[in-house]
Amino acid sequence: MRILLTVHQFLPDYAAGTEILTCSVARELLARGHEVHVLTGFPTEHALKDEERCDEYDFEGIHVYRFHHACTPLAGQGSKIALGYDNHLATAYFGRILQRYQPDVVHFFHLSRLGAGLIERAAQAKTPAFLTPTDFWAVCPTAQLLLPNNRLCQGPNAQAGNCVKHLAQRTQSGPVAKVARWLPVPLANLLVRLTRAGVLPAYPHQAEVGAISSRLGASVARLNQLTKIVAPNRFMRDLLVRHGVHPRRIVQAAFGIDVTGTATPAPRAPPRQPFRLGFIGTLARHKGCHVLMEGFKSLPPGRAILKIYGNPMDFPDYAGELKHQAGHDPAIEFCGVFHNSRIAEVLANLDALVVPSLWVENNPLVLYSAQAARCPVVASDFPGISAVIRDGENGLLFEAGNVAALARQLSRLIDEHGLAERLSAHCRRPKATADYVDELLDIWKTA
Repeated sequence: MRILLTVHQFLPDYAAGTEILTCSVARELLARGHEVHVLTGFPTEHALKDEERCDEYDFEGIHVYRFHHACTPLAGQGSKIALGYDNHLATAYFGRILQRYQPDVVHFFHLSRLGAGLIERAAQAKTPAFLTPTDFWAVCPTAQLLLPNNRLCQGPNAQAGNCVKHLAQRTQSGPVAKVARWLPVPLANLLVRLTRAGVLPAYPHQAEVGAISSRLGASVARLNQLTKIVAPNRFMRDLLVRHGVHPRRIVQAAFGIDVTGTATPAPRAPPRQPFRLGFIGTLARHKGCHVLMEGFKSLPPGRAILKIYGNPMDFPDYAGELKHQAGHDPAIEFCGVFHNSRIAEVLANLDALVVPSLWVENNPLVLYSAQAARCPVVASDFPGISAVIRDGENGLLFEAGNVAALARQLSRLIDEHGLAERLSAHCRRPKATADYVDELLDIWKTA
């Protein structure tokens, strides 16, 4: 089969969970004799002409088409919001790839920076198209369902006035941000209705308000043109259905990971002294590393050390805040990044992994890697996490963002004799990438 996978960003420049999942699936398919190409987005600040935004490269035997995205007008589109979910230039590029490559199947792993217009173009070409939603991008403009106060959002309302309010709070400063903070959602909904009716005089950000209000309807209409959506868990399925996706479009299949060299059939060694805690992930605020650091600093000195793995250049301002928060504490070490092939080695040198996310994580792959390595996990109690980590069985859960609750769980893990060993013993071997690809192939063939 000729298979085209798409993702919002890809290796070697980006290597977070969705990118690793996409690459692992591509490698497994290649190993089985299929022909696999990848289409990816790539954020760039360089001034490029429209015709200069597409190039190609090869990564470990995978041919990659790359679209250089920018939050500037492209192909006559001026709205940054619209460019994010309905990028006409990216859609045209995708159409040319379909004509040239003639894939038997297209599978989307992420559409940010490319846009849901790709789904419509695949439907026009009568190419079977599938989607694995790895976060909430299809529903939420920020992809995180996270309010500015770090509380869970239920998604856009009928007018998307709540999205207008929340995005203004996040992206604007000065008087606009202050007004947005106190603006009641019903008034934001009224602003949207009047804007769409065209009865208001021109005002700043008018195009963005219109784009936000149209986003969900446009995205859901295109999702319903897919052959199938492969939701990783029930939470994602229910979220999509609640916002208008047809239930018959959705099947469930949890992610798989490359467990080669990761599984540890023998019991792990007892925890060391001091206890070794670790964070592995993107150094971004929604990942909650600052919450972990605050909880860690409340522990008695000398009881534990903290190793933080992540790229400080992804979000340099936030990484700088973390460095300042750590101060000169010798028990906190910033370890940078590592190739995903080393994750078993990294986890073997930890006594527990901490996943302190502030947003509703959708089955983060690092949880599966920790399970394969029998490394106990302390994590935020969100549906996508609790589907993998059972509190008191193979890990410990705490209320997201609650520093005191996190500190209590860390103290338990460190001080309660035998707890870490019991949690490790109950870790469950995760699904392998090979098994996940088996499921995808069955879905592609039977849909």
